[in-house]
Amino acid sequence: MVELSRRRAIEDVASELFRAHGYAATSVRDIARGLEIQGPSLYAHVTSKEDVLWAIIDRAAGRFEAAADAATADARAGDPAAAIEALVRAHVRVITEDVGAAAVFVREWRALGDERRATVLHRRDAYERRFREVVETGIATGDFEITDPALAATAVLSTLNGIPGWYRPDGRLPAGRVADHFVDLVLRMLQGASR
Repeated sequence: MVELSRRRAIEDVASELFRAHGYAATSVRDIARGLEIQGPSLYAHVTSKEDVLWAIIDRAAGRFEAAADAATADARAGDPAAAIEALVRAHVRVITEDVGAAAVFVREWRALGDERRATVLHRRDAYERRFREVVETGIATGDFEITDPALAATAVLSTLNGIPGWYRPDGRLPAGRVADHFVDLVLRMLQGASR
């Protein structure tokens, strides 16, 4: 259990450093300094800086996927507006519960090696497909006016993925209000003049 908590502490410190300075500009020594340990001691817990990055990204991806699974399971069947609202709220919740990891997931995944980067791309595509399928359903039922589901899903996710760049837990709006505003914006975009 101590090893898991140490590993999580490493990931948390690294997340904040990668968020603030970027993966490339953060050294193993910086991470060790953030943990108040010697650089070589860090290697008792991790094999490389990329392994730390991978652990952060993998965990964040899992949280986004699990939240989307729960959101789509809970959304009212046949109601695309409720489904997209649930997906948006789930996405915002994952970001706001761990802004550092979300920021790293959104911005730093390209620093991974080829195999891991391909894995992330596959997972991101599958995640985006959830949004696209809800938009397709909404277009088919006449609930949404957008004519290109892939572009709409990309626009929604690009908008949501900007949140880690500015959100602060002690900021002007609590996480729930941020989600409310983004749900409103996304529904206005998808429903157009019919809203």
